[in-house]
Amino acid sequence: MSASGGSKAILAAFLANLGIAITKFIAWAVSGSASMLAEGVHSVADSGNQLLLMLGGRQAKKAADREHPFGYGRERYVYAFVVSIILFSVGGVFSIYEGVDKLTHPHELENAWLPILVLVIAIALESFSLRTAVKESNRVRGTLSWPQFIRRAKAPELPVVLLEDVAALTGLAFALLGVGLTVITGDSVFDAIGTLMIGTLLIVVAIILGIETKSLLVGEGATEPVLAKIEAAILGGPEAERIIHMKTLYLGPDELLVAAKLGFAADQRLQEVATATNVIERRIRAAVPMARVIYIEPDVYVDPNLTAPPTDAIVIKGLE
Repeated sequence: MSASGGSKAILAAFLANLGIAITKFIAWAVSGSASMLAEGVHSVADSGNQLLLMLGGRQAKKAADREHPFGYGRERYVYAFVVSIILFSVGGVFSIYEGVDKLTHPHELENAWLPILVLVIAIALESFSLRTAVKESNRVRGTLSWPQFIRRAKAPELPVVLLEDVAALTGLAFALLGVGLTVITGDSVFDAIGTLMIGTLLIVVAIILGIETKSLLVGEGATEPVLAKIEAAILGGPEAERIIHMKTLYLGPDELLVAAKLGFAADQRLQEVATATNVIERRIRAAVPMARVIYIEPDVYVDPNLTAPPTDAIVIKGLE
């Protein structure tokens, strides 16, 4: 994911949510609709989430130092995880609380036309935000389905914005349904039910976001297509005889660590091995530009089925 694409989607979502939050609170103050209050809190939480995502992107650009020698790329994962917590605690729990309170202490809606108007406008603004996120995601999604993209994306911003926008549009539909049925029937229980549905939706989305960002925080390796490119780059010349084993790890959405133990001919000189290693590293970076940190350990492959290693085998101790 390009940084500009993610930033553009985040900025569009922030501006839309900020404007929507203000109009929702005005509508709640005039009408007393619990659904409008829940949606207002939802939009405030979403606006805060966009600020956190932008802050995470800014923090991730800090240069590596002695304390963090691999840089701060994972800051983006940390802030995305915080986003999921805020969406759960602020949006979901508060909405359910308001729904229960409205069920136990019902009151009629006043000026019901205002929340309906605000909801319609909010749906239009959220649709614009979602359209921007979809457009930016399509630049990097390739042939992946939307669930696959959300599951496999290493940059957390676009999946977070996508899920938030989908949840927001669904929540607005719930609110519009609750307010509309309350206006038609005169029974405020539908407004309360709409609020409970919004809270449940937010909790479900928050759980999905939490699971996905947790996986990134723990540490994920390269996908199969990327691994195939790295393997092809390593074996694309005569330098190494085989890959004994290889491990990868995303240090951030745009930075991949590659550590590989490679089998070289036993009779090669140290200078020849060093030159071959540099050539292999250049090929890897050309094939996968995000492979910015590469550690290659030269070794001599010994068939594990042999009872004893060959007498001319030279084993360089290192990664196992």
